Amino acid sequence: MRGLHPRNLGWLSYGALKGDGILIVVNAVGAALQTLYILAYLHYCPRKRVVLLQTATLLGVLLLGYGYFWLLVPDPEGRLQQLGLFCSVFTISMYLSPLADLAKVIQTKSTQCLSYPLTIATLLTSASWCLYGFQLRDPYIMVSNFPGIVTSFIRFWLFWKYPQEQDRNYRLLQT
Repeated sequence: MRGLHPRNLGWLSYGALKGDGILIVVNAVGAALQTLYILAYLHYCPRKRVVLLQTATLLGVLLLGYGYFWLLVPDPEGRLQQLGLFCSVFTISMYLSPLADLAKVIQTKSTQCLSYPLTIATLLTSASWCLYGFQLRDPYIMVSNFPGIVTSFIRFWLFWKYPQEQDRNYRLLQT
């Protein structure tokens, strides 16, 4: 299940600590949409108990993180740096996760498991955040989004090297 990701809430907290309205709005909308996704998924999911347990565990981890950053790190500048590092680690791991399929793509010589539209969206999003981080001179925003650009170009190369074949069962309708 994909759900409320600590990345959105982390960057939301980072934006609130910095007083950065763009980070606040973008990540508040992202967190709201992910919450709606969880609720819709939970509504249609046949195994509700497992999903509720996963969601409760994630909320517990988020509360522990919140307690650490807001209660145990009293210095606002230190909190900002540690939260920036925390958010960067989650963002980098998100951008690197599609490369887990790299061995499968090379072994099968097929990019069927990769999404071309998602690759385009990742490139545009990560490039936008890199430029925004560069404008702010914020290394946490800039550096954490750079792997998204690199991994997008790796995936574009894979799409070029192993083009997706059309489904052999698919036929255009004659009009």
